Amino acid sequence: MAQAQPQPITAQDMMQLDAEAAGARMQFAAVIVLDGAPTLATVRAVLAARLAAVPRLRQRLIRRPRGRPVWVPVPDVDLARQVDEVPCPEPGDRSALLAVAARIVPQRLSLARPPWRVTLVSGLAGGRSALVIVLHHVLADGLAGLAVLAALVDGPAPAPSAPDPARRGPPGLSRLRAAAAELLGNGLQTAPRCSINAGPVDVGGPHRTLAVAQADLAAVVTAARAAGGTVNDVVLTAVTGALGAALAERGEVLDRLVVSVPISARVRAGTGELGNRVGVLPVSVPLAGAPGDRLPVVVAVTRARKTAMPGASTVLWSPFVRLLAAVGAFGPFIEHQRLVNTFVTNVRGPSRPLTIGSLRVLELIPVAPISGNVGVAFSVLSYAGRLTITVVADATRCPDGPRVAQLLQGQLAALTEPG
Repeated sequence: MAQAQPQPITAQDMMQLDAEAAGARMQFAAVIVLDGAPTLATVRAVLAARLAAVPRLRQRLIRRPRGRPVWVPVPDVDLARQVDEVPCPEPGDRSALLAVAARIVPQRLSLARPPWRVTLVSGLAGGRSALVIVLHHVLADGLAGLAVLAALVDGPAPAPSAPDPARRGPPGLSRLRAAAAELLGNGLQTAPRCSINAGPVDVGGPHRTLAVAQADLAAVVTAARAAGGTVNDVVLTAVTGALGAALAERGEVLDRLVVSVPISARVRAGTGELGNRVGVLPVSVPLAGAPGDRLPVVVAVTRARKTAMPGASTVLWSPFVRLLAAVGAFGPFIEHQRLVNTFVTNVRGPSRPLTIGSLRVLELIPVAPISGNVGVAFSVLSYAGRLTITVVADATRCPDGPRVAQLLQGQLAALTEPG
C-alpha cells in the first residue's frame, strides 16, 4: 500500500505559525470538569483508544527548505509526554482550578511532537477532577477543536471523518479586491484608546487570569429571538457592557468598543479536515444604555456588518500577515494595533451531556488565547443547556478580570431574567 503524501498546511494555518514566531502564543484550551477522579493511567488508556478517530492528533509538523511545513505521521505517540497530572491546590473549587489552568494553558507546545497536551488536574472538591486539553491553533480552529473534543468522548469509537467538501468562492483576485474594499472602506474603524490595549500582554504568563460567567442557554435564546437577533448578539451586548462598566470604574468612560468576532467558513464540524477556516469581523458596539435597550442596537449593528462578504478579512490578512512576518514587522504591528479592543470567540457545543471514561462531564470551560496588545478576551461555549463565557485576561493590562466576570454575570442576568 502506498504511503499517504505529507500534507502541507494551509495559508491560514501558516498565519498561526507566523504569529507565534512574532511572539504570540497561538494555542487554546478546554477545561473539562469530571464527576469523578480517574487515575492518570486510566486517562492515558482512554485517550490511546480514541486517538485513531483523529489522525491529526497522531501527526507533527516538519519544516522544509522551501514551501510550507507539512504534517507527517508519528508512528507511536508517547502519551507519557503528551498527558500529565498536577494537583489542584486547596480548596479545590472552580477558582483554584482556573488558576491551575491559567498557568498550564500558555505553556508553549512543542511542534517537534503532535501539538497538543492533556493535563489531569486531581484533587478537586467533592471527589471531582478535570482535564485541561490544550491544542495549537495550527492544528485546529475553535469549531474544529470542538470536533476533536467530541471524538475523544465515550461512545462507539468513530471512524476518521472524511474531509469537508471544498467550498469554492470567487476567484482569488476578485476576493482579494472585495476584501480590500470591505476592510479599507467601511470595514475597519479605529478602536478607542483604553488601558487594556496600552501595551503588549505577557503571552506566556504568569499574569494570566481566568474567570467565568454562566447563563441558561434557553433563556439566552429567548432573549435573542425577542430582539430579532442571535445568541452572538446577546453575548456581544453582555461582554461589551461588562467591559465598558469595568473601564468606567477605572475612570475610563468610552462610548463604544470594537470587538473582533470570528466568522466560520466551515460546512460542519468534523475531524477529517481540521486546520483553520475562520475569518474575522470587527464590530463597533455602542455602550450607551441599559442592557435590554442596547440589545436591539447590537442586533442592528451586527446585521449591517454581516452584509460584508464573510471571511473577506481572512483573504486580505493572510498575505498581509505573511508580508509583515517576512520583514519582522508582525510583532510590532499586533503590539500597537488600534483595530480592535477585544476578541470574542463563540462556539456552539454539544447539547447533550458527555462522558469521558464513563465519568460525566459536568462543565466545559473554553480558554481562548490573548496576544499583541489585547489585554482581555472572551471565550464562549454552550454545553448541555448552559452558556459559559470565560474572561481571559492579562493582569498587567486588565488587573480586574474577576470583576469583569462579575459584571458580565450581571449583564447576562439583566438580559435573560424577567423583571
